[in-house]
Amino acid sequence: MRAWRGYKGRRLGLTSLTVAAGSLLGLLICVVFTVLLWAIADANSSVSARRASRTALVEAGAMKQLLLDLETGQRGFVITEREPFLQPWRAARAGYPAAARRFTESTTSPEQQRAAEHITRDVESFLNDYSVPLVQMVRRGDPTASGLAMTAEGKQRVDALRAEFDRYMAHERAQLEERSDAAGSNSHQAVLTATVGLAALTALVTVFTLLQHRAVVGPVRGTAAAAEQLAGGDLSVRVPPSRVAEISALGGSFNTMAASLQDSRRRIMESTEAVHRRTARDLHDGAQQRLVSLMIGLRLARELIPDTETTATELLDQSIDNAQTAINELRELASGIYPLVLTVKGLVAAVRDLAARCPVPTVVESRDERRISPTVESNAYFVVAEAVTNAVKHAQASRIDVTVEFGDVLRIRVTDDGIGGVGKASSGSGMLGLADRVAAFDGTLAIDSPPGGGTTLLIRIPVPESA
Repeated sequence: MRAWRGYKGRRLGLTSLTVAAGSLLGLLICVVFTVLLWAIADANSSVSARRASRTALVEAGAMKQLLLDLETGQRGFVITEREPFLQPWRAARAGYPAAARRFTESTTSPEQQRAAEHITRDVESFLNDYSVPLVQMVRRGDPTASGLAMTAEGKQRVDALRAEFDRYMAHERAQLEERSDAAGSNSHQAVLTATVGLAALTALVTVFTLLQHRAVVGPVRGTAAAAEQLAGGDLSVRVPPSRVAEISALGGSFNTMAASLQDSRRRIMESTEAVHRRTARDLHDGAQQRLVSLMIGLRLARELIPDTETTATELLDQSIDNAQTAINELRELASGIYPLVLTVKGLVAAVRDLAARCPVPTVVESRDERRISPTVESNAYFVVAEAVTNAVKHAQASRIDVTVEFGDVLRIRVTDDGIGGVGKASSGSGMLGLADRVAAFDGTLAIDSPPGGGTTLLIRIPVPESA
């Protein structure tokens, strides 16, 4: 009391306290958003650098594959002296200029640029100084083309180039790992900054809780709850608008961040689906076709050998069986990565194909069937595939029913007559993965699974108007 009297009886009024608190609040918000923007900018820079490294690795792999196609084609031609075996060599030679340009343009540092240019020159030297002359020698019938010296030179060149590619890609992977660590650190810093900022804001508002409870405390609590949902993986959560400018700005930034995270997850899934489609297509058009060609060649060779040569014929028969087994396994692998029927005939046909291969009897029904966005189709297919897999592995079901309904919203219902009892607490990572995949496309996943009453999954995914 003496201290207050010594201050000439002056007291800080509510308005002054509010102004002081508001000033402090504004300053704190500015600091938090400045650090957040800096952290987000750093994270964006790290993401861009990682994307560039991945592109560089992809282009390096393409160049390495081109080298292998050159070497494989010329070797087959040298051995057989048949022009069809030269087809991979011709294709690789034709695609070399574009691949070399993409390879050198995708480098991420001056050192990698120099390494890429050196590799490109070496590949070009291999092609012009060795491979092309070798093919010409074979066409002229020069016996030295298949001699030990030429073979050893080719192997030495290819081994050296492979080593160069390996060094280049190892260095790029090391850079990618460093950038991934930096991105993780930046993300942690952004989350830490947001948490500290929210805690400080909550502490400050609590001082004025009696005067500003409805205007400040409620919105902050809502934002904190939304942050917990966001941390738990629910990227569709949004903060409602507030009448207080500072809180409204915070909520808007939170919503922007959540929307950005949701869009990022969607882009990542779309990119992953694209990679799956490309990988399956490459397996079908590349390795599978070559295995088919190999098997045809083996069968032709078998027909040329008389049955009296039992050892040779048995070896060829075994090789033909092995080639057919490899073709079948490769087809199954490509189907598991991304089924061709999904690209050619659409979602319903792919689900029916999945049902036909399911060990549990599965019935598929569809309504208003039509083609929709390839991204939505692939996302919905893998959701159904995971749901059916879970029913087969865990539900002890004797029947599975799948219903697909098209419209403004794609509705998919997967029902089994198993033991049920699936809930959020017991669903495990499989159901979490389904929920994440559906949420990435603004969809919803509902589970109805009473104990002993089977399980029903209802998936709703909005269909873009451009589909």
